Amino acid sequence: MTKLTLVSDTHERLKTIIRERLPWLISGLVIGTGASFFVSRFEAVLTEKISLAFFIPVIVYMSDAVGTQTETIFVRDLTDHRANFGKYLKKEFSIGLVLGLILGISVGVIAFLWLRDADLALTVGLAMGLNVSLAPLVATIVPEFIFKSHNDPALGAGPFTTVIQDSISLLIYFVVASIILL
Repeated sequence: MTKLTLVSDTHERLKTIIRERLPWLISGLVIGTGASFFVSRFEAVLTEKISLAFFIPVIVYMSDAVGTQTETIFVRDLTDHRANFGKYLKKEFSIGLVLGLILGISVGVIAFLWLRDADLALTVGLAMGLNVSLAPLVATIVPEFIFKSHNDPALGAGPFTTVIQDSISLLIYFVVASIILL
C-alpha cells in the first residue's frame, strides 16, 4: 500500500508546489470548459427567461459555500485519521437537506418579491434547494476518493470538488428551468 504524502507549502520548493497543484487545476479547467459547452445547450430557456441569468451567481456560490464548509472539516479530519466516511456522509446529507430547504425557500421568496414571477421563483428556489442538499455529498465523496487513491486531499479536493459542484449546480438549475419554464 502506498503511503499518503502530504505537501507543505512552507517547506516545499515553488516548482514542487506548482507540480502538485497544477494537475487538479487543469482538470478543473477541462471540466469547467465542458460545463460551459453544456450550459450553451440551454440557450432556449435563457432566451425565454433572461432573468434566469440573474441567479446563476447565487446558485453556484451557495452550493460551493455549503460544500466548502463540509469539505474543509472533512479533509482536516481525513488527514488526522479521525474521519468515518459513513457517519460523515449521513450527517452531512441531513445537514444539506435542512440547509437546502432553508436557502431554497429564502431565495425563492427573494426572487418572487424582486421580479414578481412565480415560475421563476419556483425554479430558483427548487434549484437552490436541490443543489445545497447535494453539495455536502459531493464535498464528502470527492475528498474520500482522493484520499483512498493515496493523494493529498488538501491539494485536489478544493479545485476538483468546486468544478464538479459548479457543473452539477448549473445542470440542475437549467434542467429545473427547462421543466418549469418551457
